[in-house]
Amino acid sequence: MTDQQLALQAINEAQLILEEYLRPRPQNNEHILDKLVEVLERPDLVVAVSRLQQQSNLSVRR
Repeated sequence: MTDQQLALQAINEAQLILEEYLRPRPQNNEHILDKLVEVLERPDLVVAVSRLQQQSNLSVRR
């Protein structure tokens, strides 16, 4: 999976988690936050986002 695909997948998952948070019903907000952190702090995603940022910085400097 490419860095872009990993990032898009994580964004999609995070959006679904936020939709769950915004539903008007009783919920365990701590559990929802834990799920969000779990998605956004995946080691492969952190590395992919870092590489994407480096690529973006290099293209801006040119």
